[in-house]
Amino acid sequence: MSYSDLVEGGAGETEIRAYLVDGDAVPVTMRIPANLRDSAKEAAALRGMSFSAFVRTCIINELVKDGER
Repeated sequence: MSYSDLVEGGAGETEIRAYLVDGDAVPVTMRIPANLRDSAKEAAALRGMSFSAFVRTCIINELVKDGER
């Protein structure tokens, strides 16, 4: 099953979130402006989480929001 299968099948937010957090961790490299990275690291720290956790949370929130359309 894939993300698009869940969305097209009308899965709820809980099902989509469960699917997105399950699976093996893989390294990802991306290039972003230093100011964006530094600001995101500060925002993450203010929320008591790591930069990686903050990025994962943002991605999951966007994918769940897209799934509700």
